[in-house]
Amino acid sequence: MITGIVVALPEELSTLTSKRIDKGHCVFIADKVLVAYSGAGAKNATTAAELLINKGATQLISWGCAAALDMRLKPGDLTLADNLIDVDDTEIAINSSWREYANNLLAPYLKIHTGSLTESTNIISSSREKLHLQLITEAIALDMESVAIAKAAIKKNLPFLAIRAIVDPADMDMPRAVSYAANAEGDIVLSRLLLFIFLHPAELLGLIRLGVYFNAAKSTLKQVAKTLDVLTDFSNMPK
Repeated sequence: MITGIVVALPEELSTLTSKRIDKGHCVFIADKVLVAYSGAGAKNATTAAELLINKGATQLISWGCAAALDMRLKPGDLTLADNLIDVDDTEIAINSSWREYANNLLAPYLKIHTGSLTESTNIISSSREKLHLQLITEAIALDMESVAIAKAAIKKNLPFLAIRAIVDPADMDMPRAVSYAANAEGDIVLSRLLLFIFLHPAELLGLIRLGVYFNAAKSTLKQVAKTLDVLTDFSNMPK
């Protein structure tokens, strides 16, 4: 039983391992845990999930951060989705047994929210957009990769789990610098970010706040990573 984990961003990757993984590649971080650094977005996530499956992964995890749509979710809260919703508003059921197993394992240590996780094809920057999505989907959070990874798992009849920690709360407007600095795949280009801050220094406060929230999410993911050997021991659980 090999667990394949897809991670979109280098900062998220750092919560799992200190090993260097080039984008589009995968590396074993433990005997039965294989991690792929995909880059942002559904296309990259699909490619990474398929790579992990071809390398022998028999169950997949979507690992990283998410944006809150539910006002009750705070930075650093952990979400374990019980179903997913794609951009066409199609619901995707996921393996409930593994989610329940993970919830029982992590609940004594972390605040966990369950509910729907919806898909976004781009960075959702405004609280108004988040509210609109929440009203349409009733999802508690969103990200850009989990649906694609889940679909790759379903094609091969493999168990899937989405482990996502909240960064920005539902009522937070993302700093304009983030949208300006993001490339077509959702990755932040540092030179663009620095230029925007230079031209709009008032944006710095919002970025600092976002950084604090991002660190809270990373701290949660690091706590989950400490349980990875038990969390991924799913071989005897029902599929």
